[in-house]
Amino acid sequence: MSKEVVLAFSGGLDTSFCVPYLMEQGYEVVTLFVDTGGVDAEELAFIEARSLELGAKAHVTADAAAEIFEEVVRPLVWGGELYQNQYPLLCSDRYLIVKKSLALCRERGTKLFAHGCTGMGNDQVRFDLTVKALGDFEILAPIREIQREQGNVREYERAYLEERGFGVRAKTTRYTINENLLGVTVSGSEIDDFGAPGEGTYKLTSPPSEWPSEPRSHTIGFEAGVPVTLDGEALPGHVILGKLNESFAPYGVGRGMYTGDTTIGLKGRIVFEAPGVVSLMKAHRALEEAVASRPQNRFKPTVAQKWVELVYEGFFYEPLKFDLEAYLESSQRFVTGEVTLETAGGLLHAVAVESDNILRHKDAVYAQSADWGATEAEGFIKLFGQSSSLSAAINPMGVLKGERGGE
Repeated sequence: MSKEVVLAFSGGLDTSFCVPYLMEQGYEVVTLFVDTGGVDAEELAFIEARSLELGAKAHVTADAAAEIFEEVVRPLVWGGELYQNQYPLLCSDRYLIVKKSLALCRERGTKLFAHGCTGMGNDQVRFDLTVKALGDFEILAPIREIQREQGNVREYERAYLEERGFGVRAKTTRYTINENLLGVTVSGSEIDDFGAPGEGTYKLTSPPSEWPSEPRSHTIGFEAGVPVTLDGEALPGHVILGKLNESFAPYGVGRGMYTGDTTIGLKGRIVFEAPGVVSLMKAHRALEEAVASRPQNRFKPTVAQKWVELVYEGFFYEPLKFDLEAYLESSQRFVTGEVTLETAGGLLHAVAVESDNILRHKDAVYAQSADWGATEAEGFIKLFGQSSSLSAAINPMGVLKGERGGE
């Protein structure tokens, strides 16, 4: 069997450490950077140069921006739910990274795949479960290996690289930063310690002191729940998302901090910025709630929350996830129209909704006009509240509170 290994590579501290470490274990290392958006040409050039500087046999860059939109953003927007009502799944690019890495393994005739995940976080679960779902490969995880013997792993990695003459990029010494089409996440240092994020933590969005003075608005067109136009221009979904990131980031839209339950049972905390995803979800919800029936609007979050949970926890290729997506797609067949979003900074509002499918009554407008009379309204109220009214008559609230009147 070939001793060549494909390493999912980002150029950060962990994956930089993996290159010489694997080479010293006797492997030939081929690095792969999967570009899921959010990285400019300068950064791509740095990542390639870093790989070759560290001694990799070859470096490959794969584009997956369109795929992450189709496989992650589209069903996420359809569902309209966040993990634990906070986090917009910016971690989901991991699944595309593994898929592309295994494709390169097959192309190069190796069964060896390596990643730089630690044994302390969620990503190791996402990476390993995806590998197991997609084929018969051997997983090498150098960072998990050194954790058996090293207490402060990141300090050990820095020292290891410096001893071999490799510098450590300044931005990797304090935080772990992940960037993709969905946005940016930052963890480490005081963030992990539940302290206030330090200066320079936010990479994409602007603070209130720097918000532009003029409001910004965009109109997004949807067909069957999929964004297809921006301000009247037909564009691919991933391009629309990228443009919304650029446009709304200066207004602080999509900036947040997530604290919640991780897959491995610890409390996790990250800073995130996702102006484009937040914008699409805001516009989509405004349109969907106007065209879907009340039972649809009440039930769909149950499906969407389970979908989000599976994706967050590593079950991207679980059959149930695809079953849930089939329902979500079916729920979108009438979600066609345009929504105008507006912000003056921070908050984002859906200020206008246009669609031929809005569930409007031609003779009735809420709180303004109706095609039924007072007698019908009173009859509806009587029947609608009959169970509670009977309870109040037979079991008065005073009895429920333990009061017995004159007894």
